[in-house]
Amino acid sequence: MLSLLNLTKEFRLDEGTVITPVKDVNLQIEPGELIVIVGRSGTGKTTLLNLAAGLVKPTAGEIRFKGQSLAAMSDREISALRSKNIGFVFQFPSLLPSLTVKENVALPTIFYDSDGRNAGTRAEELLDSLGLNGKLNVYPKQLSAGEQKRAIIARSLINHPEIILADEPTSDLDLRTEADVMSILREINDEGVTFLIVTHSLDLVAFADRAYEMEKGNLNQVK
Repeated sequence: MLSLLNLTKEFRLDEGTVITPVKDVNLQIEPGELIVIVGRSGTGKTTLLNLAAGLVKPTAGEIRFKGQSLAAMSDREISALRSKNIGFVFQFPSLLPSLTVKENVALPTIFYDSDGRNAGTRAEELLDSLGLNGKLNVYPKQLSAGEQKRAIIARSLINHPEIILADEPTSDLDLRTEADVMSILREINDEGVTFLIVTHSLDLVAFADRAYEMEKGNLNQVK
């Protein structure tokens, strides 16, 4: 489904220094897999995820989604691909405080389904499946950290994505809530949604079909 081929990403700083957070990475993700990449902060995990999503362009190498090279696509085509096929779970709080939980979950349909057909109904169904049926019309600040994560997961599913890219989906959660969130992701994965997860938590390796460690831009398989 998603192929990362000899990927390298360099950033040139103002003083001329070059940093390379991703170095010659190869990763083939098959439909229905749950892949976990672990590593400490600053090892290149988030940069790799942004490359996979087409949010940044590689210095060298290629990203292919279902056989199609992102390099051959226009920015508009890549944006449409992300809206239709890719769900995101971000590391930092990303729910808009001025919108209700239901409105936050339905928000991505604006960029894919312009008339919003059935968005509200699907948002309600997703929130109900994640145990938030009583939180539809409250605001993010009224949710616990674990509930906010579940709302973000619901939002990532709103457009029926084929793959979800998750950056530290259990950050700032206690161990029990982390296990609950990962159980939810595993259940979604069992229904056929593919996952690429980057995290600093070694505990998430147990949930993976395959797991890798990222260190100084290099990717090494650990499971």
